[in-house]
Amino acid sequence: MEREMEMKQSKFKRICVFCGSSPGKKSSYREATTELGRELVSRNIDLVYGGGSIGLMGLISQAVFDGGRHVIGVIPKTLMPREITGETVGEVKAVADMHQRKAEMARQSDAFIALPGGYGTLEELLEVITWAQLGIHDKPVGLLNVDGYYNSLLSFIDKAVEEGFISPNARHIIVSAPTAKELVKKMEEYEPQHERVASKLSWEMEEQLGYPAKCEISR
Repeated sequence: MEREMEMKQSKFKRICVFCGSSPGKKSSYREATTELGRELVSRNIDLVYGGGSIGLMGLISQAVFDGGRHVIGVIPKTLMPREITGETVGEVKAVADMHQRKAEMARQSDAFIALPGGYGTLEELLEVITWAQLGIHDKPVGLLNVDGYYNSLLSFIDKAVEEGFISPNARHIIVSAPTAKELVKKMEEYEPQHERVASKLSWEMEEQLGYPAKCEISR
């Protein structure tokens, strides 16, 4: 009964997970990835991810798919031979390029979580944080800080706050926790504290006037 109540209370239908196409050296990264997949399933949440079937991307998609939830993988056509080296699970959306990939992943999702990863994971994470700061979306952004993997990044961000490049309120855009259960719970409770550069309505007006459509991300 308690598990059923937890599932009903989740305000997220789909969460986008950014993670590495490599498994990483520590087994804890792989274990945390599988545990996140199970946590999403336990809360009746579907997965949106980068579409690969290798590394942590393959693990998260398999865990969610095996749990009976829908999986949407978004991948540029040019990366398909490199990132799909086995049987993929769920729905695969092929897009033209990396920009379209990120926009589509964001459009499909109610929140974002970053697992350990490399340049690509960091780039995706920082972009959705920036979008939140600009007011393009108000979706929670979570950092699964497995074994302190992201401690250095969080220290850098704190340094940027200290030096006046990031406002203290904008620092709270990032929700971090060491375990999947704690992270999703904190994201469920997230309320934006930062002052947005522009409202979502402003971005939507730009689209109506014929500018590039980033407002789709806010939906």
